[in-house]
Amino acid sequence: MSEHVLSLSQFKTDAARLLDQVRDEATTLVLTQNGRARAIVQDIAEYQARERAMLMLKLMAEAERDLSTGDTVPQAEVFTTLRDRLQAQRNVPDG
Repeated sequence: MSEHVLSLSQFKTDAARLLDQVRDEATTLVLTQNGRARAIVQDIAEYQARERAMLMLKLMAEAERDLSTGDTVPQAEVFTTLRDRLQAQRNVPDG
């Protein structure tokens, strides 16, 4: 993925074409204002993929921390608890 730096005024001048470029070429735009980076423009699919990846990394870090502190539950216990909760939800009458 490539990255292009341009001013906010340049982006405003040619926004439609630049948004097409972001979508079609997997380009990220860094928008500057007064010479300083202020915002990123990227394709929504790229953004969503990055967010999913960040979530997975966060979950992995939490799991590693839980393992290192011994804060774990045996798998059989987890599934038994989940089955019990599911069964309890099924037995609750609609109100």
